[in-house]
Amino acid sequence: MAVTYYFSRVAAVLAGLLLLSFGSLATSQIEEQAEQFFRSGHTNNWAVLVCTSRFWFNYRHVANTLSVYRSVKRLGIPDSHIVLMLADDMACNPRNPKPATVFSHKNMELNVYGDDVEVDYRSYEVTVENFLRVLTGRIPPSTPRSKRLLSDDRSNILIYMTGHGGNGFLKFQDSEEITNIELADAFEQMWQKRRYNELLFIIDTCQGASMYERFYSPNIMALASSQVGEDSLSHQPDPAIGVHLMDRYTFYVLEFLEEINPASQTNMNDLFQVCPKSLCVSTPGHRTDLFQRDPKNVLITDFFGSVRKVEITTETISLQPDLGILESRDKEDWMDEELIEPLKYAEQLPVAQIIHQAYKLAVGHPPRGPGLQKDPPAATFVFSSRKEGVYRMSLIYIINIT
Repeated sequence: MAVTYYFSRVAAVLAGLLLLSFGSLATSQIEEQAEQFFRSGHTNNWAVLVCTSRFWFNYRHVANTLSVYRSVKRLGIPDSHIVLMLADDMACNPRNPKPATVFSHKNMELNVYGDDVEVDYRSYEVTVENFLRVLTGRIPPSTPRSKRLLSDDRSNILIYMTGHGGNGFLKFQDSEEITNIELADAFEQMWQKRRYNELLFIIDTCQGASMYERFYSPNIMALASSQVGEDSLSHQPDPAIGVHLMDRYTFYVLEFLEEINPASQTNMNDLFQVCPKSLCVSTPGHRTDLFQRDPKNVLITDFFGSVRKVEITTETISLQPDLGILESRDKEDWMDEELIEPLKYAEQLPVAQIIHQAYKLAVGHPPRGPGLQKDPPAATFVFSSRKEGVYRMSLIYIINIT
């Protein structure tokens, strides 16, 4: 009998250990899936969007940039994390038949200028020097926060550029140019100064692939609208406006992004396929050898969207309010209010009323004599201290010496 009881106890213990091992295995699998879900490791997203072209006939380049701006805002990147550089203001151009608008689709179907566009660098502020200063952080201390790229080593950065270019250079406003070597060195400075975690570079210009040939810094993925020796072509002419509205490559990229939402699992391999040569006429290119992760594991929203903070827990959380906790918090708030000092007299009146208070004879008479005004002067009350609930006042007179 004792032996039977002993074996039954051993069997129960073994069964418990087996269930425990299965439970720990399931927990480890859940944790592994969670780690895979958050595999990027970045904590914030930034976007630097640059249009380098001026003049009305380059309308499409402004529309390109504003369309990307619209997409990243829709997917969650706020204006505080977007640096928008537009070399010309097409919305206010005298040739624009529809003032305060910029359209990216024919028949004026989609206005990408909108009501809440925040342009950080405009017109002649869009220079090679300012662009490089934004990337590397070498900007004057007086520069406002909206014109700064305040990224860190946990930032994923999208850099989009469009304009006229050639083999190894991109023109800025037909007056200067940035070379692929200068751009590569700027990215290296960013890496050395820990200004990014991963960087996605997209350029829509003629011979765009030449601009990423010299990159040598880690964690950079690059896409271009055309190969060396190829032109990047425009798209959608609009007779009413009189110019082409967008470039082909950006048009199909944005058409692809319109199907993306913040929870999408679409990866970068899908983005590589959006504009085949049959549609773009040019041959889009991409470079991934410097990037540490496999592009198929890189979500589109890792660069075009914002980070959504999610905390995974195994505990059960009740959504019903605890009345006891609420009552204790109300009591604490009431006690805090009792401890707060009463507002001073000067804090209870509007500033205008304090400044224009009439002089009161009960307080005291102003000094009289040669060189001093005869009528009671304006007075300013200054509260210097408080003792036993009574405020001590000092009276300052305005003296007019003649």
